[in-house]
Amino acid sequence: MTIINYTLYTNCPSRSKGDVIMLKNETFMSTKKVLDNQQTSENYQQVNQHRPQFSFRQILNMNLGFLGIQFAWGLQMANMSAIFEYLGADAHQLPILWIAAPLTGLLVQPIIGNLSDYTWTPLGRRRPYFLGGAVLGAIALLFMPHSPSIWVAAILLWLLDSSANISMVPFRAFVGDLLPQDQRTKGFAIQSVMVGMGAISASALPWILSHFFQIDNTTNALHQIPLTVEYSFYTGAILFLGTVIWTVITTPEYPPQNLEKFERLQEQRGGIMSSIRESWQSLQNMPSTMTYLAKIQFFTWLGIFCFFLYFPPAVARNIFGATNQGSLLYSDGIEWAGVCFALFNGVCVIFSFLLPNFAKKIGRQTIHCLCLFCGGISLIALLFIHDKYILLFSMFGFGIAWASALVMPYAMLTESIPPQRRGIYQGIFNFFIVLPEIAVSLFFGWIMNYFLHDNHLLAVVLGGVFLIIGAGFTLPRVEGLKAIFPQSSN
Repeated sequence: MTIINYTLYTNCPSRSKGDVIMLKNETFMSTKKVLDNQQTSENYQQVNQHRPQFSFRQILNMNLGFLGIQFAWGLQMANMSAIFEYLGADAHQLPILWIAAPLTGLLVQPIIGNLSDYTWTPLGRRRPYFLGGAVLGAIALLFMPHSPSIWVAAILLWLLDSSANISMVPFRAFVGDLLPQDQRTKGFAIQSVMVGMGAISASALPWILSHFFQIDNTTNALHQIPLTVEYSFYTGAILFLGTVIWTVITTPEYPPQNLEKFERLQEQRGGIMSSIRESWQSLQNMPSTMTYLAKIQFFTWLGIFCFFLYFPPAVARNIFGATNQGSLLYSDGIEWAGVCFALFNGVCVIFSFLLPNFAKKIGRQTIHCLCLFCGGISLIALLFIHDKYILLFSMFGFGIAWASALVMPYAMLTESIPPQRRGIYQGIFNFFIVLPEIAVSLFFGWIMNYFLHDNHLLAVVLGGVFLIIGAGFTLPRVEGLKAIFPQSSN
């Protein structure tokens, strides 16, 4: 599941002496691998020393594919739990049906990230991956609304998640590969806007189709899944593939300066199995900053995953009062949950631009702690909300936490990652997102069945508790952490 993105972390406070000292002291890999990675880095750095300035239109073109990718993610997040329930799944079955999201992230992201670091084809370095992912993802989106059973939908979710990860991971490094240093902030800002636009429009689309275009949002014998959802997935397939193709056509990549040396290095690495070995070795030698952030990420993403799994059906059943998934109340509730998703994603986009200034004033850890706490309280407050409009206020709080979860951990981490290893370490860092999601997928169904009695709302509230625990771990505990996370005011 991704999440996914490190947009705007370049806006956050610049590195200090403590960061540099820590970076110099980190041991990331064996001496041979360091030399190999230096060769790879030199190949790209030499050709990119005098990068041309890009126009606004060119920067927009290189980021447009991210809109399609995030549109697909948005459709999945807002609708998959409802699709499973439309097909007959019970609340305690949802976690295991969603296991595709974390497992594909765990398996695909580090491998694709590492492969794309060492790839050069006639189509370029990163573009082959997000084009291939877009083709497969569009196929999954087209067939998802026609799933005849729960397990067919689950298989298509595996395909959709794998495809989105294949596309998304290389896209993260795409802007950094192409833009000169003084334009990267603008590039990541536009990428963040694309992310927000994709998530907002995808989440709200079923509600828009129902209320503005009068498309039927109920189920019947011919349509187990409402037409509003079906047409939304068709739109997602067109956008996913179309925007990625546009980026591929309009944005060429820089080749390595010494292509023969680079090709020899590719042959020496040995393909996918070598990527798996390198991922494992890099995991064993990961930076101390990443180790510290692991427990924060674990509880943060326990809470976030509970929210994504159960919030849409919780709105339908606990706020709208639907008693079964075939009713009009259930469809209306799922659509309103999509509006809520659109709202918190909108808050996320706006607040992401404010986070760097807050981090400068009170520090990265402090602002991240406050944001997670705000999100946790907002989810716990759902116990006392019974009106769909008041529900929107809680989305402001969760949107603030969502923005911080997507930006601040990467801002804390980025100084300790060698530039030439950015792809693999960003993939490995996602382990600490997918592992708690796997834990939820494997064990939360049992908790839902025996302790929460299939109450969707209580699952979301428990997610809020996890966010508050994550906020607690964010606070500095020992003096030595000041060297890892120096406050920008120092």
